[in-house]
Amino acid sequence: MSGALAWQALIDALPQAVWLVDAPTLRVIAANDAAAKLLGCEREALVGNAALTLAATPEDLCFWQEAAEGRRERLASHSFVRRFDGEALPVARSIAPVDLDGTASFLVAMQDRSGQLRAESELELAAAELAATLESTADGLLVTDLAGRIRHCNRRFADLWQLPEDLLARRDDARVFDWMRASVADPAAYARRLAEMAEATLLQASDVLELHCGRVLERIVQPQCSRGRPIGRVWSFRDISERVAASRRIERLSHSDALTGLPNRVLLAERVERALAMAQREGEAFALLLLDLDHFKHINDTLGQAFGDRVLAEIGERLSGAVRQIDTVARLGGDEFALLVQRSDHAGAEAAAQRVMEALQRPFTLDGLNFTVTASVGVALHPSDGASVDELLRHADAAMREVKASGRAAWRFHTRRHDAGEAELRTRMKLDHAMRQALARDRFRLYFQPQVASASGEIVGAETLIRWTDPELGEVPPGRFIPVAEESGFIVAIGDWVLRHAVAQGARWLGEGRPMRLSVNVSALQFRQPGFVEGVARVLRDSGLPGHLLELELTESILIQDVEATLARVHALAALGVQLAIDDFGTGYSSLGYLKRLPITRLKIDRSFVTDLPGDASGASIVDAIVKLGRALGLAVIAEGVESEAQRQFLLRCGCDEYQGWLFAPALPLAEFEARLAPQGLPARVVPLARRRARAARAVPAAAARD
Repeated sequence: MSGALAWQALIDALPQAVWLVDAPTLRVIAANDAAAKLLGCEREALVGNAALTLAATPEDLCFWQEAAEGRRERLASHSFVRRFDGEALPVARSIAPVDLDGTASFLVAMQDRSGQLRAESELELAAAELAATLESTADGLLVTDLAGRIRHCNRRFADLWQLPEDLLARRDDARVFDWMRASVADPAAYARRLAEMAEATLLQASDVLELHCGRVLERIVQPQCSRGRPIGRVWSFRDISERVAASRRIERLSHSDALTGLPNRVLLAERVERALAMAQREGEAFALLLLDLDHFKHINDTLGQAFGDRVLAEIGERLSGAVRQIDTVARLGGDEFALLVQRSDHAGAEAAAQRVMEALQRPFTLDGLNFTVTASVGVALHPSDGASVDELLRHADAAMREVKASGRAAWRFHTRRHDAGEAELRTRMKLDHAMRQALARDRFRLYFQPQVASASGEIVGAETLIRWTDPELGEVPPGRFIPVAEESGFIVAIGDWVLRHAVAQGARWLGEGRPMRLSVNVSALQFRQPGFVEGVARVLRDSGLPGHLLELELTESILIQDVEATLARVHALAALGVQLAIDDFGTGYSSLGYLKRLPITRLKIDRSFVTDLPGDASGASIVDAIVKLGRALGLAVIAEGVESEAQRQFLLRCGCDEYQGWLFAPALPLAEFEARLAPQGLPARVVPLARRRARAARAVPAAAARD
């Protein structure tokens, strides 16, 4: 046993679980504490046990059976050992034959593998979860080490790069990278970028790659680190083809016209800016043509907008075919186009304009309808006509408008005289703005011009006229701001203001026992407003003024437009009791049959027929005819612009009922007009001419007066 004791001392010093098995009897003759702990028993309980009772695998059973038959072999493998509680424990086991004092024995050493197996299982599970996560992501992932060797890639990566299956199966890294390099649209730039990243192991990068197949990939590169040191890279690839395509579509739409596909105003401005920069570097001139179709609204109004859109599309094609490849045709909107003619002097611009006119001269045929479209073209040259986009467009527009004013269907270069027109436009814009501010800030005033009975000299009514004094512009005469208001449409707001204030003043006089007929001028645009009649009714109702004390002055041009609608409207006004007068009678055109259908109460002779009375024979004949016509139709007649006693006497002899003008008084502010009314409402009489003229001169500056 001395040998056994020596072995006991040896195995006690070993960290592994070790025991000795006697070969003849196959029983444990010695064991250390680690073995007892491994098997879950006391060391004394282990000694004497048969080796077969500890075997948990067929391999171990077979080994000990052969050992019982005298075989002396080594065995080393992963196996299981049966603990005393019956549990099979995974171990790394080795069995070696040894000689113990001449007796054959076996040294059995085991190491518990349960912790290792748990760690491996957890690692395998984590790897499986990671693999599933990588496969489920929409991004293609590639993991490489610092040497560039592929450590992992997911299925999405292979799909994005369209890698062949056999290439993936062979795990040939070099061929995979060659395939990727050959797939990009710019291999040289791709290779340069990879070289840059290879030099910086901690580089984070984001790039966009275009592939030959048309696909666009976003590549994001992140360093992979372990314990603070780089060990490789993770390459992420995402398909952004649809996003890029959408962005390009948006970019294209933002720079092109949706109907014709031509460049729009934004892109034209960019190309003109480039042309300006090139001209500055190389000294080359260029031209900008602005083209506006003539009467194109008629096509939309008669044939519909869809038909008009088809015409515009064909015009765009014709214009594109009439210019060179280096030139630009753009649609600015509506029926307005522009042409940028590169590297062109005066003669080149003239040739381009001529080609445009010839392209449009060819007849159009759509849906079996043959028709012609003409255009007015204005031309501006760089550098003589401007050094900016806005300046060139403005000068081309000025030239184009002059073509419009001269009869259309032609082209014209910008000249210096157009600049005066531009200054006038700026002045009108300033006046329009000031006029709108004046209404908002209550700077308008009502003046009243007496209307006098020719025979008695009694004031029988008054024409209400608007006056305006501006803090910056001073006294602004109606002849200056009324045309601007009519052009901009602001005349509607001004007309409503005059109507409201005139009716309110008439109601105040009525309340004071001084009923007075008030005449208010109505513009054509105001008359055609859908709610005009209702507005008049509302103003009368709110003020309490009877309709017969309000007279609306309408021009002949109003009455002959849209005859049936006009008849309905004037009859509706007459139903309110409102009196209606034809202003400036004789300067327009009215048929007698039409006049008989209208509920008109008064004709107003235009001042142009009165000015040279009584010496002008033709004027005298016209006035006499108008008065007789009024008598025949049962209408009262009033003359305006009466400035002399001789004119009044002539009108009185003709039978003209009333007159107004400087002979009696100009348009007067409220206080002066009321002073002209006799006390207690007695009729006012014509005062001597010298007194009247002197009083009028004091009341109203000459520049503001005559209407």
